[in-house]
Amino acid sequence: MNTTTVKAYGTLAADQDVKPMDIQRREVTAKDIEIQIMYCGVCHSDLHTARNDWHSTTYPAVPGHEIIGKVTKVGSEVTKLKVGDFAGVGCLVDSCGTCPSCQQDLEQYCQNGWVGAYNGEDKHLGGMTYGGYSQKVVVDEHFVLKVPANLDLAATAPLLCAGITTWSPLRHWNVGKESKVAVIGLGGLGHMAIKLAKGLGANVTLFSRTPDKTKDAKELGADTVIISTDEEHMKSVAGTFDLIIDTVPYVHDVNPYVGTLNTNGTLVLVGYLGPLDPILNTVPMIMGRKSVAGSLIGGIAETQEMLDFCGKHNIVSEIEMIKMKDINTAYERMLKSDVKYRFVIDMASL
Repeated sequence: MNTTTVKAYGTLAADQDVKPMDIQRREVTAKDIEIQIMYCGVCHSDLHTARNDWHSTTYPAVPGHEIIGKVTKVGSEVTKLKVGDFAGVGCLVDSCGTCPSCQQDLEQYCQNGWVGAYNGEDKHLGGMTYGGYSQKVVVDEHFVLKVPANLDLAATAPLLCAGITTWSPLRHWNVGKESKVAVIGLGGLGHMAIKLAKGLGANVTLFSRTPDKTKDAKELGADTVIISTDEEHMKSVAGTFDLIIDTVPYVHDVNPYVGTLNTNGTLVLVGYLGPLDPILNTVPMIMGRKSVAGSLIGGIAETQEMLDFCGKHNIVSEIEMIKMKDINTAYERMLKSDVKYRFVIDMASL
């Protein structure tokens, strides 16, 4: 297969900075779309992958799965987009297409293994896929998304991970105008959960450990802020919520939040991968038919639905723009939660 050399930023090892390198991209095939990358959001997954926190990184690694750009080439059989259109690529760039999950537009749960925008098995070139910290990307048209014309392009980039990660549980658990939704954690995921839940008409509460984030949460659309370290505050919302979206990315105690679920309510984990500590107490779950569940990004159809909804309601992420050369500093700031609420790389600076 013919390839072309592309400038990128990546890392060669867990203890090395992200730095300039050259990578190979395939030339477009019949069903491919080539995108000149304009903006790329910076996700915690990028940091985890670069530093091998999940013990699954293959190097060299080029992160980035919140990609917005302009179509520069299309294959002979492409019908979805044309040269000059704005397009997006999120976490998924391939799946088997035939398993029960893929047949239900749930490519994120592909039973034969979905392929990520980076650090996934490249079925075309071999080796691993490279992400959006690069000049351009070539992706099968099925996995390319249409970007609403009215949205700010840079602020749209994080919708392709942070947005869909919170949209998918909101849709799966049928959140609407009568719903009471709570969000744990006000970061890249949490701020999008508030915006999207409010856009769907729900009454929205933020759980916060301190009052510091009250003003920001209400400006984003939260109706109420509950201080989770205040026992009386927590008692005041016992048995209240239909859905709680837990965006916290590290091990934490979910038991106090389960008690705030309504009968049939669900707490869905979207931020943390790993064992819960302390262990989950099943008593309130059994006594109130309450659930603790998990959710992973969303399929392509659902991601397009989310983008269209955001276009209709003018919903985008709150971002801080950075240059490509500042990515390592951005990673250090992310570890300190020093960003409101998502870094986006201006790829013109590559």
